[in-house]
Amino acid sequence: MQTRFSAAQLQDPGVAASEPILRKCVHCGFCTATCPTYVLLGDELDSPRGRIYLIKEMLENGRPASAEVALHVDRCLSCLACMTTCPSGVHYQHLIDHARVHVEKTYRRPLLERGLRALLAAVLPYPRRFAAALALVPLARPFARVLPARMRAMLELVSARSLPAKPADTAGTAQAGRASSGTATFDAAELRGANDGRRVFAALGERRARVGLLLGCVQTVLEPSINAATIRVLTRAGCEVVTISGCCGSLVHHLGRERDALEFGARVLEQVGAEIRAGGLDVLVANASGCGTHAKDYGHLFRNHALAAPAAEASARARDVTELLAEIGLPPVRPDPPRLAVAYHSACSMQHGQKIDEPPRALLRQAGFALREIAEPHLCCGSAGTYNILQPEIAARLRERKVANVARTGADVVATGNIGCITQLAVGTGSPVVHTVELLDWATGGPAPPAWLARARR
Repeated sequence: MQTRFSAAQLQDPGVAASEPILRKCVHCGFCTATCPTYVLLGDELDSPRGRIYLIKEMLENGRPASAEVALHVDRCLSCLACMTTCPSGVHYQHLIDHARVHVEKTYRRPLLERGLRALLAAVLPYPRRFAAALALVPLARPFARVLPARMRAMLELVSARSLPAKPADTAGTAQAGRASSGTATFDAAELRGANDGRRVFAALGERRARVGLLLGCVQTVLEPSINAATIRVLTRAGCEVVTISGCCGSLVHHLGRERDALEFGARVLEQVGAEIRAGGLDVLVANASGCGTHAKDYGHLFRNHALAAPAAEASARARDVTELLAEIGLPPVRPDPPRLAVAYHSACSMQHGQKIDEPPRALLRQAGFALREIAEPHLCCGSAGTYNILQPEIAARLRERKVANVARTGADVVATGNIGCITQLAVGTGSPVVHTVELLDWATGGPAPPAWLARARR
């Protein structure tokens, strides 16, 4: 694609990064076949190629974003399936990220839209605020039918299983509620909202690696069992685990709030740097693939920042938990592993963002599970961060399509590597939806996933 940016325009770091991306696009249209919004809506402007045209015209002419541009940029899920498909290597991720920042800076959204986005940015990345907001959900449920679509979507996503459990509910039996990691014992309830301070979990046996675990934000409230399972598996595999608290910045990043995203990211980088200086850090582990994709992109996001070098260093160390386990080896499987059929849903941020496809599947098979493949695996489930709140109609259609494909597998349980997908799919299916690492933990000596136990109690 030919571009006509002036020398002055190219002084802007965002434009300078986007210009070579635009030039790589050859208008082939392969991306339309795998773009979820184009598949559903059939509108060229809701395809990657169409959005590229809109973004090019907006940036080249130095224009503020129009309502039309904002509409079609907002409808993009950032699933990045187009990047997997593109034969020309167009880095659409960085282009759409820049477009979102430009829209946020130059387009004045309607009042209610601005309010909802500001609310999401002010609540979701902060575990204590989010937990407090969830406490109000029961009060809102009786009025669900009369609420606007987006508010109904929020209530629907926060299902009964996602509400913070009482301590008594999370304690359970000794095996189901607590597990040992070196000299420390912990359970999901203790890890809930653990963003208040640093904790270290010793490796079982000889230490093979020292890893920093991104605890995240929403996940620490909705599904603290995921972090607990991750720590148990990694310590069994010989890793010393140190917690890295706080939001990675991805949630606000996808809202186009560049400054907020950098501030969250800087807090993570400060902790990572401190661990590297203090005791060394071999790997920065993410167990939410959306966070992992974002952490692996810190080097680009901070390229013009004072933290450019630490960011590049953190990105180089970033791994998904299944990626790390594939490298160091799964702990020994218990003598009586659960024998279940698992429908594995590869989150978009996993398969397209990080290009991790086989490791989670191989680990599940190694742990004794029978894998069932889901049809149309490249299509997004509709979660995409806050997309299922901001674009509930499109997200619901994508979820229905994904859930129907899951049902055809006849699997006992659905596994995925991203908290957003877990929350999204749990609404539409009667099957338990769990994190991949929860199944790996169960198979190697840990407790059964809470979602599986909840089904067993029914």
